[in-house]
Amino acid sequence: MTERLQKSRLLLAVLLARAAAGGDLPADTSGLSPRLQRPNVVVVITDDQGHGDLGFHGNVKIRTPHLDRLARQSVRLTSFYVSPVCAPTRASLMTGRYNYRTGVVDTYLGRALMHPGEVTLAEMFSSAGYRTGIFGKWHLGDNYPLRPIDQGFQESLVHKGGGIGQPSDPPGGESCFNPILQHNGRAIKTKGYCSDVFTDAAVNFITKSRHKPFLVWLAFNAPHTPLQVPTNYHAIYRNMNLEHSQFPDIGHPLPGKADPESTAKVYGMISNLDDHVGRLLAKLDALKLATNTIVIFLTDNGPQQVRYNSGMLERKGSVHEGGIRVPFFMRWPGQLQSDHHVDRIAAHIDLLPTLLEACHVPKPAGVAFDGVSLWPLLNGENVAWPDRTLHFQWHRGDEPELYRAFAARSERYKLVQPLGATQSPSNAPLFKLYNMETDPLERKDIAAEHPHLVELMRRGYEQWFRDVSSTRGFAPSRIHLGTPRENPVILTRQDWRGPGAGWGTRAVGHWEVLLARAGTYGITLRFPRCESSNATAHVRLGQVVLEKQLEPGLRECLFRSVRLESGPARFEAWLSEDERTRGVHYAEIKRIHRQWAELK
Repeated sequence: MTERLQKSRLLLAVLLARAAAGGDLPADTSGLSPRLQRPNVVVVITDDQGHGDLGFHGNVKIRTPHLDRLARQSVRLTSFYVSPVCAPTRASLMTGRYNYRTGVVDTYLGRALMHPGEVTLAEMFSSAGYRTGIFGKWHLGDNYPLRPIDQGFQESLVHKGGGIGQPSDPPGGESCFNPILQHNGRAIKTKGYCSDVFTDAAVNFITKSRHKPFLVWLAFNAPHTPLQVPTNYHAIYRNMNLEHSQFPDIGHPLPGKADPESTAKVYGMISNLDDHVGRLLAKLDALKLATNTIVIFLTDNGPQQVRYNSGMLERKGSVHEGGIRVPFFMRWPGQLQSDHHVDRIAAHIDLLPTLLEACHVPKPAGVAFDGVSLWPLLNGENVAWPDRTLHFQWHRGDEPELYRAFAARSERYKLVQPLGATQSPSNAPLFKLYNMETDPLERKDIAAEHPHLVELMRRGYEQWFRDVSSTRGFAPSRIHLGTPRENPVILTRQDWRGPGAGWGTRAVGHWEVLLARAGTYGITLRFPRCESSNATAHVRLGQVVLEKQLEPGLRECLFRSVRLESGPARFEAWLSEDERTRGVHYAEIKRIHRQWAELK
């Protein structure tokens, strides 16, 4: 059975389970009592906004009145964890599973492609009658069958790759102002600042979908780099004193010298999106949807730059608290207690199971979650809550390495092997242990005092690592070529692989692809201006090898009427110039009709 067929059967099981229950809720549940209504869901997730980037969390400089108000109106999870970087967090949020099970191990170079066989939150909710829309950042694949529109979102306005201004952007779309975005799989030039554009689209979607349940995934790419911000928001902080000494002196001191200009831009980006959260909440009020809408706010990891982070240790990329503990607010007026907090540990893998229970959406048979539903805790039920250990790991590379850059977190203790993105552990890796009940900011390592606990949690981590690594392995998901769902396909340096792959000018990589159909294709390579008089463009795709001499000044090269056979293949495209090589920036592959090919 193919992965896609298996996935379709799992989704069909949702509908069968609902029918078997004998009490399928109608699409329009507005006439039912609040407890039986299927609520709308709005998830707001920001990018690289740290725990300390909120006024509510003690930041005395930043202005976030709408998020602060949302926090007071919500149940807050005060020990909520995510992965140290973007794509792994998003894979877990979408599936309820640890990201290693989904094929996502990193943020670029083909390591952020979620396996198409995973059943996503959007697919489960759309199968249950919800209208589903995503606006902003996806970061789990830019091509079929990996895009949000292939994974359950009926409306999609997203940027490519991990952020605007990265190699996945189309030429001319590298700015947060007037970016080129992907609307339901089609590139469009938008007008305005990116956060404004995403919020406008989300508000319009809510307005059009208000008569039936909807799921909105509003994933701001702010305050991720590039640090571009509207002038009026930058002006709020540009002349403000943002030196380290101006912030609360708690926990770990901020390292190095402050960068007030970067902090001013970040805070301006956050104040801008805070205003958009206010707009969103006001629209729910105006449409009389607030009392039947769950609103969730969280962030995907800690801050990238050095700035106030609630006294926690380290930041984005680290498995210390500053990299993985983030805000989580959940508001449902009249159903959840406002201004209440839950201190039990929770994580990204718990969001999907929680929403399924809250919204009466059944889990498809055959789907296995790593997370659990937090609904009893959020709902204030008096339930026994067993201890568990959550695991987090991230570092650069095609595959995870045992012991490298991981944390194991139970209710009371946290075991950390802190070596990060570029450091490999020695034969005797260093473990640190913290008592999180008495030392929530990780200030005192007690590993030497409790070797039995270190050993116990280390063995638990090893078992977890073997388990999540065995689900699929770590071969990259293949991008499909020649399908009617996406033709042409544009490949970028975001998703190529290989030891020479990267974003530098001389990087060379390859793409793992699947030719869906044999036929005639056109292949266009795009690259920075060719300066050499002795340059050749090369293509190797499966058994097909092509070359073409290039004239100085060219920026693209077209190979017409190329016969390709179906099946998995490796696609390589590069330029050789005076005994040096460099990879192309874009490769476009289009399946063409035989008649067109003969005319050419």
